[in-house]
Amino acid sequence: MKDITAQLGNGKIIPLIFKLIIPAAIAQLITFLYNIVDRMFVAGISESGMDALAALGIVLPITLIMQAFANLIGLGGSPRASIKLGENNKEEANKIFNTSFLLLLGVGIVIGIVTFFLAEQIVVLFGCPSSAVRFATEYLKIYSIGTVFVLLAQGLNPFITAQGYSFTAMFCVLVGVVINIALDPIFIFACDMGVKGASLATVISQSASLVCIIVFFFSKKTLFGLKIKDMKLNVKRILTIVSLGFTPFIMTITECAIQIVFNINLNVATGGNKDYTAALTIMLSALQLISLPLNGIGYGMQPFVSYNYGKGDAKRLTKGIKYVTIIAFIFAVVIWSISMIFPQVYAYLFSASDSVKEIVKKYTPYFLMGSIMFFVQMTLQNINVALGQAKSALLLAVIRKVIILIPLCFVLTHYIGFKGVYMSEGIADLAAGIITSIVIFITFPRVFKKRAEEVNAE
Repeated sequence: MKDITAQLGNGKIIPLIFKLIIPAAIAQLITFLYNIVDRMFVAGISESGMDALAALGIVLPITLIMQAFANLIGLGGSPRASIKLGENNKEEANKIFNTSFLLLLGVGIVIGIVTFFLAEQIVVLFGCPSSAVRFATEYLKIYSIGTVFVLLAQGLNPFITAQGYSFTAMFCVLVGVVINIALDPIFIFACDMGVKGASLATVISQSASLVCIIVFFFSKKTLFGLKIKDMKLNVKRILTIVSLGFTPFIMTITECAIQIVFNINLNVATGGNKDYTAALTIMLSALQLISLPLNGIGYGMQPFVSYNYGKGDAKRLTKGIKYVTIIAFIFAVVIWSISMIFPQVYAYLFSASDSVKEIVKKYTPYFLMGSIMFFVQMTLQNINVALGQAKSALLLAVIRKVIILIPLCFVLTHYIGFKGVYMSEGIADLAAGIITSIVIFITFPRVFKKRAEEVNAE
């Protein structure tokens, strides 16, 4: 086994944690740039900037559906493969990788075809203001053509991280972002393509990331390799991938559902006023600035957690998770505090109109007030998945989004109008974070102890 993978079981814990989580967190920040660069540039389109920004807010949950399927396969397969590496079963680990590749390819083709032909119907169904329908449709049609590249890039990258090559995984994402930033102004303004240019830039940049990822899997460094003989759709293997990936899938798909609910409620409560949808798009970007790096910290720790869980090393698991929890908490407090004190900075980033700036300044603190709990909701939830605790992680994800947030949004909007949309997010995040903390800190020691006993019995 390669030295970098062996360090997961024997290396000094604190340096190893930073080696794993820093590039993973940076990769998520880079993903954040992916998400906001298009929005920042289209907001500057003359006369129709706020319509274009609102349109991208509508398209966001649709792209999240695509990401959910990448998570279903990539974040289900990579921990399974990592666990097999911990068990010294490299052959099965590689079969899991190749099966995941085949699944991502097939799902990407199907989703791309469906979204291309039903683009306009989808954006209208998702609560798009009438003035922004044309922009949302144009963006989605082009994006759908590159869906297969997006899914492969997002779904295969975790298999690089699973081997401990966090910097390589980060680099693959960074290549795409740099290209996206370079192409956006060229396509949007110089070529006068508007939102179509933003979408084309995103597709090209994701394709470039995929090229880097594929090159890695043909290198001598990787423990996984693309092999035709291993690309067989074994039902049992697919179920092991999907069963673990189902939790991050539901977490992402329910995030999509939440944003659809937000958009629909705002559209109804404000009579289709695009300013409130544009403001929501900005607030969601602020939320991602907090949640995505914390997600990255959790993703980065997954190889350490899965490998040592496979070995049954409860002591090493406990130390590693304790350290990463402290790191995640400090990060959450710092970013949350800045967001509470200076919420208007997000509006300036997007060159928002005066009316949108006022909405953002007034309601962002309510929207983000519960995000301080994301060190548990994001980081420790991903660690829960890496431990193979799919049912527990799924239940906790559903509690926050489906049981608390979605009903709360409808109720508050009914009684206090559009303000309810912005307030429901913060209240739900705070309540769900407390529940998740209690469950995780009670169950983790039991999971470690049980696995250690299983390994000793073998």
